[in-house]
Amino acid sequence: MNRRFFLGASSTLAARLAVRQRALAGEFTGSIKKAVKFHMVAGEESVEDKFRLVKDLGFDGIETRVKLDPADSGDVDSFRAASEKTGLPIHGVIHSSNPDLVGAIDQAKSLGADSVLHVVRYDQKISYMRNYEETQAVIRKAIDRAEQTGVHILLENVWATFLIEPMSMARYIDELDSPMVGAYFDVGNVVRWGWPQHWIEVLGTRIKKLDIKEYDLKVAMNDGMRDGFDKPLGSGSIDWTQVRRQLAAIEFRGWATAEVRGGDRDRLAEIAAQMDQVLDL
Repeated sequence: MNRRFFLGASSTLAARLAVRQRALAGEFTGSIKKAVKFHMVAGEESVEDKFRLVKDLGFDGIETRVKLDPADSGDVDSFRAASEKTGLPIHGVIHSSNPDLVGAIDQAKSLGADSVLHVVRYDQKISYMRNYEETQAVIRKAIDRAEQTGVHILLENVWATFLIEPMSMARYIDELDSPMVGAYFDVGNVVRWGWPQHWIEVLGTRIKKLDIKEYDLKVAMNDGMRDGFDKPLGSGSIDWTQVRRQLAAIEFRGWATAEVRGGDRDRLAEIAAQMDQVLDL
């Protein structure tokens, strides 16, 4: 084989490989990183082994729950050590509605995470506007720390019957007036009241991360509202094509974390495959 033929054959092979790689890649491959919640990983294995399992199954990262009780410091240390040893990043921490956002931000920073998932409380015993203002005040107290550390405070849309339509959530976030406050958009949670693609259109770049779950309205109406979450990803009422289209429109780049029934290796592998399908990864 002469040099010219060798170079030509090599370039042809490289071109074919590039075409094949593009064909195998999905629309959001490299743009959306997929993750699971740590509490979804079942079994008695060590924290490190669970992190390694998640990585082996093709997930890009994991999300842990905030533990602020001094008695739980060992758990936090084990999360950090497992991440360092396996190379699986902890991309965020879950804090629910605990008002100690500064503590959660500090823990996120110590774990290498860049977000705190926060649920805005709804106290039905007080007026709507008082709840609105008081919950914003809780978040404002932590904004300086968020800006100092680079850890986002991301608000999740939940079934608390508060901020249950996109214009209200957009206004709530904008009034906090910080680039470190955004939305942790849960695709499945909105289907009870609306459609995820409409929320994505309104919230736009306020959305920094995604929670991924399915919801089936027929099941919910016939069997119970909570049962609507039981369908596998891609087999419920969510139009994932429209979701992807709207995510592309806002040029979403970031983490998408499954929030569904967890389990063992087989179950987690199933979740990974379903996420690849609905998100076109």
